[in-house]
Amino acid sequence: MSYIKAFDVQLFFLINGLAGRFPPLDSLMVAIVNDYLMPVGLSLVLLSLWFEGASPPQREKHQRGVLAAALAVGLANLLVALLNDVYFRPRPFAAYEVNLLFYRPTDSSFPSNPAAVAFSTALGAWWANRKVGLFLLAAAALFSLARIYVGVTYPMDVVGGVVVAVAAVCLALVILRVTEPVPTWLLRLGRKLYLA
Repeated sequence: MSYIKAFDVQLFFLINGLAGRFPPLDSLMVAIVNDYLMPVGLSLVLLSLWFEGASPPQREKHQRGVLAAALAVGLANLLVALLNDVYFRPRPFAAYEVNLLFYRPTDSSFPSNPAAVAFSTALGAWWANRKVGLFLLAAAALFSLARIYVGVTYPMDVVGGVVVAVAAVCLALVILRVTEPVPTWLLRLGRKLYLA
């Protein structure tokens, strides 16, 4: 365990050590980590996916993917909150001298809640549309890397967030299957209201 922690800290400093060397890269990473850019961007992609599709069956598949992503995000937040009640890991800046380019979050560093949410969104979309899902997975990975770069999370926190996201998406897909026909009724209602 201490070997993993040592590797985690070493990898953190390898990435965070780049901060402050190239101001344009610093500005880009701070913009990516912004509390609004990525969540709003992911939401807009899901909204466009909701209405995208050449045929009614394809649109319905996309809409089911959006439902899965939305449910997975809620489940991921719940799982992170439960894990934080059991285990609290201090942020890197609380334990070390880091190149901090962002404000100081006070919640537990492990697992990374932003990574869990971003990857839940991406994996839910990937289930319905591989191309959109891959784009969102790349965005989630960049978002997570940027959080390490600016000094607010460790690499293993991101890995923990990804594990939470995978569990949340799997659970969301099971819930949607078990609660059928409720998702179908929601989609029919949406179509009647011109929302789907």
